[in-house]
Amino acid sequence: MPSGGLGRGLSSLIPKKTVNYDPANSEDVFVLDDSREKLIRISPDRIDFNPYQPRQDFSENALNDLVSSIREQGIIQPLLVTKNNGRFELIAGERRLRSARILGLKEIPVIVREANEQKKLEIALIENLQREDLNPIETALAYRRLIEEFSISQEEVASRVGKARPSVTNSLRLLNLPAEIRQAIAEKRITEGHAKYLLGLEGEAKQLNVFKKILRNNLTVSETDKVIKTLGGTKSARPKNYADQNRGEKLASLLGTKVEIKRQGAKGKLIIDFNSEEELNGIIDKINGSS
Repeated sequence: MPSGGLGRGLSSLIPKKTVNYDPANSEDVFVLDDSREKLIRISPDRIDFNPYQPRQDFSENALNDLVSSIREQGIIQPLLVTKNNGRFELIAGERRLRSARILGLKEIPVIVREANEQKKLEIALIENLQREDLNPIETALAYRRLIEEFSISQEEVASRVGKARPSVTNSLRLLNLPAEIRQAIAEKRITEGHAKYLLGLEGEAKQLNVFKKILRNNLTVSETDKVIKTLGGTKSARPKNYADQNRGEKLASLLGTKVEIKRQGAKGKLIIDFNSEEELNGIIDKINGSS
């Protein structure tokens, strides 16, 4: 795991020390080491849920356990929020907020942080990854959202969430599977290992056929591998050309558009996307300027 990544824990995102208390402020404000942040106590009803929360599936049993814990011990770790049009918007701590509302708590501790949309998604993603709360499809969708909405590369995503780039790439590949298979992965009816081999089959019809066979016969990952090899599915076993992918990402960053390198042995094609004449001319100008 790269240094500076998830290994430091969520605590690395939250200042540990308060240096001043302002008794005149009705919100019980503590000024933190970082002057842009405050630790306050507010009503849970003043907090809106994070629209960038990557987690969609909240276990009722796990939530009930947290409700019981908070009833006995209170909220030990403050929630992370940002101000938004006179209210507060959650960045991290959705289960704690849900639990507080179930219990009818009047006030809960929160840390107020300045954060744009990208940072909200990054922090929510990191928190869930650390707690292993996201299923593989939720993780892949969060990665894709970072890439598409904020125009960052897979390399940058990997760096920001503390994962190896191939891990991010393999996660994103799950989104190429048919919806029925993606749902089964999210529900843990099949594993990512099964999915890896299903991706080695050409065409949705073949993938769905083997997927149903996996469920029907309760196939292990190794048994799935054997079945797929009999069907000529070898794509998953071929090593991915990460060098070309990295080159494509660098070109995409330079040109400001999607770039794909397709190999045919030692030869290949460089595919550069554009959406208008103006964008095409801009790409040409950038190429001429960099030559």
